[in-house]
Amino acid sequence: MSISQSEYRSIKEKSVSGRYVINEQILDFLEKNKKQLLIKTVGKSVQGREIKSLQLGKGPSKILMWSQMHGNESTTTKAVLDFVNFLNAGSVSAKLILEHCTLLIIPILNPDGAAVYTRINANEIDLNRDAQNRTESESVVLKNVFDGFKPDYCFNLHDQRTIFNVGKTPKPATVSFLAPAHDPERSISRTRGISMQLIVAMNQVLEEMIPGQVGRYDDGFNANCVGDSFQMLNVPTILFESGHYPKDYEREHTREYIFHAILQGVTVVAENAIHKFQQKDYFKIPENGKLFFDVLIKNAHIIDSSLADGEAIGVLYKEVLKEGSVAFEPLVDKKGPLVECYGHETYDCLNEINLKELRQQSFYQMIKG
Repeated sequence: MSISQSEYRSIKEKSVSGRYVINEQILDFLEKNKKQLLIKTVGKSVQGREIKSLQLGKGPSKILMWSQMHGNESTTTKAVLDFVNFLNAGSVSAKLILEHCTLLIIPILNPDGAAVYTRINANEIDLNRDAQNRTESESVVLKNVFDGFKPDYCFNLHDQRTIFNVGKTPKPATVSFLAPAHDPERSISRTRGISMQLIVAMNQVLEEMIPGQVGRYDDGFNANCVGDSFQMLNVPTILFESGHYPKDYEREHTREYIFHAILQGVTVVAENAIHKFQQKDYFKIPENGKLFFDVLIKNAHIIDSSLADGEAIGVLYKEVLKEGSVAFEPLVDKKGPLVECYGHETYDCLNEINLKELRQQSFYQMIKG
């Protein structure tokens, strides 16, 4: 299911926006909603920050969600708060979900990483490569919650870089999904098949909103990844990846599409309607490519004499935390033919207007070398 844009605007959490989302904002949100939510401190981070969970619903189907396992991946956190607002708004659809599902959500699993806007935790460990050893306190927290809650489904919520396109098309992978593998052969168990069916259901809704902008993430098996690990324990697990929407580096548009995906996935579970979606349709979702630059400068030999005629420059933005917000600093990533690549912004130096616009950009001297 989906709701209208005006309905979405009415439940969008206004206190949290942009790319820099930290624990203090979540604590404020939870305090504001403490009458409607069952809130627990489920553990602490390496640096002693509280890791909170919230619980809604009383239904038999149990869904566990966690976001910001990587501290700089905040889009899904925003979408989760929107989803909580939707459930608290009391619509018929919300009541259906709360009657048939119990939802346990960890909005920020890695608050130390969130504070300094890094992927890793305070011990410089990628928590999504710590599923087996569980050397980190945050990894222990997640596994303890998993063991105590005994979920029927898991939603593993992440962001992905701007480099991803859908298949070989010039469309950005605004949302990507993965039904994680549970063995090196990437075989399809019953529970992995259920993950695929739920992804098909969510893709169906998103294709109406952002046609051609949904991709399928690489399913290489790694037992140290949390999604693979939970899939190995026979719990249908879905990886969500929030990607780029044109001119949306703050990921406020993508946030909305992730909300709709979560809403659809949970509604299908609540309605016991997974059987309506065909596993085979999962493989119709194109795999992600890696063909995008943030800025692609074609025929760059005009401004860079080291390049041959027709060669290009590909620029990627580095996300840097500055004074409480995220700045996007351009860095030259590649030079050469780049004939199959795309740019979220594209300049052709053979076009006089493009060349004039390029020379007015703040990064012009940097790319000129």
